[in-house]
Amino acid sequence: MNTLTGALIAIAIITYASRPATAQKQSTDWPVYGGQLAGDHYSALTQINRRNVSQLRMAWKFDTGEQGGMQSSPIIVGGVLYAYTPSQKVIAVDAATGKLLWKFDSGIPGTQPARGLAYWPDEKEPRILAAVMNYLYALDPRTGKPILDFGENGRVDLRKDLGHDYTRQAVAMTSPGVVYKDLIVVGFRAPETPPAPPGDIRAYDVRTGKLRWSFHTIPHPGEFGYDTWPAGAWDHMGAANNWAGMTVDVQRGIVYVPTGSAVFDFYGGDRAGDDLFANTLLALDAATGKRIWSFQGVHHDVWDRDFPSPPALLTVKRDGKKIDAVAQTSKQGWVYLFDRVTGSPLFPIEETKYPASDVPGEVTAPTQPLPLKPEPFARQLLTENMLTDRTPEAHAWAVQQFRTFRSEGQFVPLSVGRQTVVFPGFDGGAEWGGPAIDPSTGVIYVNANDIAWTGGLVENKSTGVGTDLYQNRCALCHGDNRVGSPPAFPSLLDIDKRLTTAQISDVIHHGKGRMPGFPTIQDAQLDALLAYIRTGKEVEIAPTSDKKELPQARTAPSESDFARPDSPQMKYRFTGYRKFYDPDGYPAVAPPWGTLNAIDLNTGEYLWKIPLGEYPELAAHGMAHTGTENYGGPIVTAGGLLFIGATIFDRKFRALDSRTGKLLWETELPFAGLATPATYMIAGQQYVVIAAGGGRDPKSPSGGVYVAFSLR
Repeated sequence: MNTLTGALIAIAIITYASRPATAQKQSTDWPVYGGQLAGDHYSALTQINRRNVSQLRMAWKFDTGEQGGMQSSPIIVGGVLYAYTPSQKVIAVDAATGKLLWKFDSGIPGTQPARGLAYWPDEKEPRILAAVMNYLYALDPRTGKPILDFGENGRVDLRKDLGHDYTRQAVAMTSPGVVYKDLIVVGFRAPETPPAPPGDIRAYDVRTGKLRWSFHTIPHPGEFGYDTWPAGAWDHMGAANNWAGMTVDVQRGIVYVPTGSAVFDFYGGDRAGDDLFANTLLALDAATGKRIWSFQGVHHDVWDRDFPSPPALLTVKRDGKKIDAVAQTSKQGWVYLFDRVTGSPLFPIEETKYPASDVPGEVTAPTQPLPLKPEPFARQLLTENMLTDRTPEAHAWAVQQFRTFRSEGQFVPLSVGRQTVVFPGFDGGAEWGGPAIDPSTGVIYVNANDIAWTGGLVENKSTGVGTDLYQNRCALCHGDNRVGSPPAFPSLLDIDKRLTTAQISDVIHHGKGRMPGFPTIQDAQLDALLAYIRTGKEVEIAPTSDKKELPQARTAPSESDFARPDSPQMKYRFTGYRKFYDPDGYPAVAPPWGTLNAIDLNTGEYLWKIPLGEYPELAAHGMAHTGTENYGGPIVTAGGLLFIGATIFDRKFRALDSRTGKLLWETELPFAGLATPATYMIAGQQYVVIAAGGGRDPKSPSGGVYVAFSLR
């Protein structure tokens, strides 16, 4: 960025701040991921409303010029929109015109999702806090340049301060941290197979980048919850991390932190116990990191049932009294509601018995907490009469497959040698987009996936270095047979025809999309894994540092040529994520395949429920309103509107009546809008903006475009 552009941005910010109060009222920011620190995705703006939303038109479009898809929800401060490109470059765009003001390129290839940024609103030295892979940067919002007195030359390496050799850690910050006073509280994404770092929640000084506090989600000796793990688990177990983001009650100084499962996600024979604080909603003192209260949603998780999104704060009415509450959605299709201060459930939660595991060495929890209200927003038990009838052939195929599965509802442990139905699937129920809440009514709006997946276990038998590495690191997503489940889990068959050896090695080390990096796989281990990925067989190779070509069969290496594996091989491995799709590529269960739900949290009753999205080719033949998989959440406004993209296949951006769910306006985006939108006002003009990038439909291209709409 040149000096003139930087000066213009500075003048714009100074001019905005010095406007008379009457003029400033005509501008409203969206300064926090999710709108505000309450995480409710709510705007008090009313210029765009039920009566005139049909007149919305595109105000501007900014094309990043990149491919790969986007999940970024922008923030808007002082008339400037800050966001990511698909490759995790940070951009500042004039929020009224879409003109690029500056771009920050860290020089680090961004291969993980980047869902948003954080902003520190200091009058003298405001900061944009942006994560790129394992680094957290402090940027000057006027210029995009790193603030060099933050951390080490403007950045903090999030692999450090975890109590282990940081060079061997795979850490990526995919959701933004939350700012509380002069702290930025962060989580990170971690591998879902060992080795994985412990999922410590950490707070850094926004000025200096120094660590101020840590909360151990795998408790250390003497800490609460230590006895829910095997002795010494903190020293070698991993994950139980916050990847989904957090929410802050600023007035009370409480940060609410949802966590995911501990590794390994689908077999826990090495971590007997309930495993606090995995799969937990934590309420921590934002200033110190001390635990105030916690609720574990899944004991000893072996179903990958992470809490998938930041919770939302609201106030509900009970018996004529107002109660400040926190709402957490889940992949199981449930909403949990708690007193924000005490953690007391505001609807009954009952510990319910579920089947024990029949896998040798695995001891699952005898009970799991089941919320009795509200009713689930996704179906819970797949039966034969719920299978697709899209065509007679698809139905017959689905019945044949279904009769080979085990389908008994929630919390049925996976079995060895047989596929178990997980419904709703591993990607929700609710997903990372999070819900919207209207604080004036106490109504929560949540979009959900409602398709079935299957999963199972198989015994690991060591047959060689490449095989072992593939089984332990790769089979989780790409399956035993390397066919994956595209596009989220791509096939590895013939991968050497699509990527060079150097490119494959780079993905292994740094990850890509949903895949974490495995930086410890090096040298002869890397050669062995590369050979297995290419052939599906154990190939005897000699150690080599030449990565220009895929290794060919050569003289067998000696045992000393291979480094000791960095974690013991798991006794059982996951057979891979498998969507229950028919041979034509459609869900093998009856619609709806995706829904949008409105629930009154004062009473726990549903106001409405509708299918969300459709397949254009099915709709053209009379099968409309099926719903589809959807990613990215809604926002709700005081104008009575609910805005949402999210649908994978139809690329639509919609506005609905928040009272009824009636569609009031829709438009087609250049790519699917798999991100949460934002709304703001500049000089009396309200805008709604969404990132359109696609990336989940294997038949459609991906991109990176921000599109804003207004009434004129």
